[in-house]
Amino acid sequence: MYAVGLMSGTSLDGIDAALVQIEGSGYESKVKLLHFITVPFSPQLKKEIEQALSFEHSNVQLICSLNFKLGYAFADAVKKVCQEARFSLEQIDVIGSHGQTIYHQPYASGSTVMSTLQIGEPAVIAYETKTKVVANFRVMDMAAGGQGAPLVPHTERILYSHDERTRLLQNVGGIGNVTLIPPKKSPIPVVAFDTGPGNMMIDEACQQLFNVSFDENGRLAAEGKIISELLGDCMNHDYMKLSPPKSTGRELFGTQYTKRLLENYSKHKKEDLLATITMFTASSIVHHYETFIFPAYSIDEVIIGGGGSYNNTLMNMIKAQIGKRCSVYTQEEIGMSSEAKEAVAFAVLANETLSGYPSNVPSATGALSPVILGNITPVPL
Repeated sequence: MYAVGLMSGTSLDGIDAALVQIEGSGYESKVKLLHFITVPFSPQLKKEIEQALSFEHSNVQLICSLNFKLGYAFADAVKKVCQEARFSLEQIDVIGSHGQTIYHQPYASGSTVMSTLQIGEPAVIAYETKTKVVANFRVMDMAAGGQGAPLVPHTERILYSHDERTRLLQNVGGIGNVTLIPPKKSPIPVVAFDTGPGNMMIDEACQQLFNVSFDENGRLAAEGKIISELLGDCMNHDYMKLSPPKSTGRELFGTQYTKRLLENYSKHKKEDLLATITMFTASSIVHHYETFIFPAYSIDEVIIGGGGSYNNTLMNMIKAQIGKRCSVYTQEEIGMSSEAKEAVAFAVLANETLSGYPSNVPSATGALSPVILGNITPVPL
């Protein structure tokens, strides 16, 4: 079958679209990436998403309208990836869409319950592309008592398991998340959880300090020195102390938290502030390995993907802390695509849904049982 996977993450870079060929289902699936693109958000659409994410400026009318606007944007991304690949849209069997997360609450608090909201109306995508859509992947796991995250460990075992090696697959998108992938025939269960901030705080600091959207290749952070007091403040965050399963998002590590830190330490050089924020991402990743993974498992290699893998300063910080314990690679160094990883995952998850195959990992999300993920929107007549 042929599928398109769509992903729009917390970094708000745009829409990732992966055209994928899939044979079979479950752990025997064979997956081939045919083409991948990223369609940037228009400045206006990105501004509306940022407004919808803001506690101060969001409102129900905005979110209602944005749900449909994003549906059209996702549909357009499907058409564009097919056009670039010179692949007929009519040949696509299913579209798997993660949607844009507006709010994710993995824990009950006061009168509010565990809940999550991703928008990007699947009915619009289905109608515009005349293709079946699977979306809202997180909600069934939450209904089963899980946190609805991380979602991709099942697909990562399909795509990255090795005959002999035990791997850590670290994604550094807006948020960082890790998956422990045992060898193919090992009885060891998959372990996965969010490690804290990925690029989110780095990008926010770049915007506030240098008026640029990101730190290309980590060049700005490379010019700074670590502010030990600020790093200690960051590493004392309550999230660092929680045991897995756990997940997080913009609610903890977004604009408000970053702005407060930069204001509290404003007497320091801009480059030093950015270097320390970058070190926080690296140290939060390593902290979780040392606390929850290394004491219990023998790890052969760490494979890093997502936008953070292109930040040389961040990569060097991670390697400096764990390089003597195990090998550290980027996805490209093992012949995979870092950029396309999550979009491919949602194509695979859509295939699992249509095959009637449970694809959450209860050991990662905390769900009470395996469940089939996603809501299916049929092809319009």
